[in-house]
Amino acid sequence: MNAYSGRLALVGDRSPHVRSHARIPGLLKELEERDHLDLDVYWVPSDDVDDALEGFDGIWLLPGSPYRSEAGAVTAVRIAREHGIPFLGTCGGFQHAMLEFARNVCGATAVQHGESTPDADELLIVPLQCSLDGHEGGVQVRPGTRAAELLGVERSMERYHCSYGLDSSKLDLLREHGMVFSGYDDAGEPRIAELPGHPFYLASLFQPELAGDGRRPHPFIQAFAHAVAGRSDQIAETGRGAIPAAT
Repeated sequence: MNAYSGRLALVGDRSPHVRSHARIPGLLKELEERDHLDLDVYWVPSDDVDDALEGFDGIWLLPGSPYRSEAGAVTAVRIAREHGIPFLGTCGGFQHAMLEFARNVCGATAVQHGESTPDADELLIVPLQCSLDGHEGGVQVRPGTRAAELLGVERSMERYHCSYGLDSSKLDLLREHGMVFSGYDDAGEPRIAELPGHPFYLASLFQPELAGDGRRPHPFIQAFAHAVAGRSDQIAETGRGAIPAAT
């Protein structure tokens, strides 16, 4: 056991009805044992997010939207992006990562999420033409990206539980400010996003935590966990916030 464990915040409103919430603790435990990682995992409800997240070594914005606090979810992404904290966003985490970037980096402060504010004048996250709730689909991976490096294939089959995605008319705005879309479905719609220059920033509309039988972590999760543990080796223990640990 290391003197200091990598502190990982699982941001989301924990529910026994969300399959990924049940799977993720086991996947992280498997990684700790298999890869000899030392992780200290905390559950942080969306309405409890505050500046204490700056003291974490990794932030995973989980599926399960609409969150109790959209502002809390967006703040979690901003903290990870601005402070160089390894970030993973899956499903709703992808959607809110795009909201954060559009509002705080691109200056599109009025964009909204169609699930929580369907009548808004400017939607960034919109209903998918065909719901992906409970479906599996192919993802074409862009060569030379972090996603391609981690997956090691040109096309990957991934599992979804979502009905909302990114409005494709807003892609150029996000790209112009540095967001890279590194994976697309067979119709050309974005499914993976990443930020070059950030230590680890990866978001997917699919849910890598649902891959396989739940005993072999997806490459995205494995790489994220290693990034969290690696960051903890470089940071002193003092000045960390105190949030009750997961049980």
